[in-house]
Amino acid sequence: MDEQAILAGGCFWCIEAIFKDIIGIISVESGYIGGTVPNPSYEQVCEGKTGHAEAVRLVFDSSQISYADILDIFFDIHDPTQLNRQGDDVGIQYRSAIFPLNNEQEHLAQDAIVKAQAHTQKPIVTKIEPASVFYPAEAYHQDYFYQKGSGNNYCALVVAPKIAKFRKSYRDKLKQ
Repeated sequence: MDEQAILAGGCFWCIEAIFKDIIGIISVESGYIGGTVPNPSYEQVCEGKTGHAEAVRLVFDSSQISYADILDIFFDIHDPTQLNRQGDDVGIQYRSAIFPLNNEQEHLAQDAIVKAQAHTQKPIVTKIEPASVFYPAEAYHQDYFYQKGSGNNYCALVVAPKIAKFRKSYRDKLKQ
């Protein structure tokens, strides 16, 4: 059965690139959520004045991967203890947030935060935010790492190492 999940954990290029490789993930779309400006542009979101987070919307086959497993991966692939940032990416648009689409996802998100907190002494700052309109990012942001990453310094220095670490730890969850 196909379901959706919306997650924000820093630059959407990083999150998108990792989830594209996972068994059970049907599609990954980069976009913006959680702000006040309709149809924001990348430039507006980068200014940090719209309130949006860079996020990904996943469509997944729940018979192959559960929402709880997706959240476990999410907490592994970014630092949920950094408030409004991931590494050198700073601002509310880079916050760590889960946007549940129903009550079950909200309960699973709460459980995932408790579980993640048990693995670190730093406080988890990931927020559970109400799902609002998800605005797909501009076409050039979709599948960014795999389309343009090799020639982009940010992707070479930030995204590629995250992908390599993930692939080493999650070999059994990767598409062939």
